[in-house]
Amino acid sequence: MSESIIIPDGEVKAAIFGCSGLTLTEAERKFFSEQKPFGFILFSRNIDNPEQIRALTHEFAECVGNPDVPVLIDQEGGRVQRLRPPLAENYPHAWQLGEIYLKDKGMGSHAVWLMSRLHAFDLLKLGINVDCLPVLDVPTPEGHEVIGKRAYGDEPEIVAELGQIAADGLKEGGVLPVIKHIPGHGRAAADTHYELPTVDAGLNELIANDFEPFKRLSGELMAMTAHVVYSAIDPNEPATTSKIAIEKYIRGIIGFDGLLMSDDVSMNALSGDFSERTSKIFAAGCDIVLHCNGDMAEMQAVAEHTPVLSGQALERANAVLAAFQEPDSHNEAALRAEFKEILEQMSS
Repeated sequence: MSESIIIPDGEVKAAIFGCSGLTLTEAERKFFSEQKPFGFILFSRNIDNPEQIRALTHEFAECVGNPDVPVLIDQEGGRVQRLRPPLAENYPHAWQLGEIYLKDKGMGSHAVWLMSRLHAFDLLKLGINVDCLPVLDVPTPEGHEVIGKRAYGDEPEIVAELGQIAADGLKEGGVLPVIKHIPGHGRAAADTHYELPTVDAGLNELIANDFEPFKRLSGELMAMTAHVVYSAIDPNEPATTSKIAIEKYIRGIIGFDGLLMSDDVSMNALSGDFSERTSKIFAAGCDIVLHCNGDMAEMQAVAEHTPVLSGQALERANAVLAAFQEPDSHNEAALRAEFKEILEQMSS
């Protein structure tokens, strides 16, 4: 890990982009070199073998001139896991770890830490240094299964406790976490990839339940917004594009002062063209726009309406870069054996 690069004012775009395939096209290489996004994100379409992934993440770094450029991935375990065997083992979903915790708090807590620490082993060797984990959403019976077993449990105290342990395991392995989906997606009755959900719970209920894990982890450096309308907060806009939700609740009541990125701007929960979506995301107070699908025309439209990092957003971005650290000295094989033993013991 190199000495942290500090972003100069006015030089890096407030965006995280995906790419279309296993290597960068000439058009992508030119676009990323010109735009200099803050970071990149990988999906299954970008993943084949270790050498290919390392070459791709190296290309990202070369395009923007930052060897520690943030490279994100959704590697949770369960059904949301971009790296699969043989690149990484099939990990359990968070709910399964929460069930272990309910039977044995010490063992469950350690299992959560172990899985995050193992994620860090898997990711860092490929040049991936940010994991969009932990999920801090608290599911409710009316909530859509898009969260479901991705959550650690249905009690905010358990979600917060295990979420913090997961975040710590990543950081100890040299990988930074992104808490999601702030201020809480668990109550949403629709999948935001396809449509915009509205949550009608009262404000007191939201603060006590949905917001609580995010409040407890508000000191983390990165968070991803929820494309969800909370009628008690702002009946007209999802949190991602709501100045009220971001300023009064995410920044205010929850107290999150880290780098705030939108969830994917291409998801169908958001309306309008990409110029309008992007402009609204920044007008609401997000620091970074996230675009995931690698579509060049969409990325160009997003980039046209994305500012360079400056002011508080720049300070937050530099705090992220300064936080990258060398992993601890744990032995990977020993931790894998320990994790396997816990899972086998608790399933027997």
